[in-house]
Amino acid sequence: MESKQMRPDPFQRNCGSRQVIDRIGDRWSVLVVLTLADGDRRYGELAEHIDGISQKMLTQTLRGLERDGLVTRTVHASVPPRVDYALTDLGRSLLDLVSGLESWATTHLAEVQAARVRYDADLPHRAPTGTARPTRLTRPARR
Repeated sequence: MESKQMRPDPFQRNCGSRQVIDRIGDRWSVLVVLTLADGDRRYGELAEHIDGISQKMLTQTLRGLERDGLVTRTVHASVPPRVDYALTDLGRSLLDLVSGLESWATTHLAEVQAARVRYDADLPHRAPTGTARPTRLTRPARR
């Protein structure tokens, strides 16, 4: 009997496509990919360029990107050892997407900040915590 291939559905919790979205939608992954857009970088250069990223998060992010085939890690035999990171062809295929995200964020920053100010100013007028439960949005089942 032939098994039926299921179409990837990121709305299903166990679907691999959701894991891919988690990886490429992570803020540190986006910033690493954008930083590597101009070419190879050493670990220290990445850490210096991406303000606020901890050594632990940078290491985890690079390992995850490498595992998913988006980044290569090249160790050069030198003293001290030199390690370079670069985007693979698959990683480069993300550049339009993450560059678009960066462009949208910088273009609409003032609008988002203004919306936050309006929202925060309205907080005292909202129902006190615990009096109303947030509505959970559900998505219609796919066919």
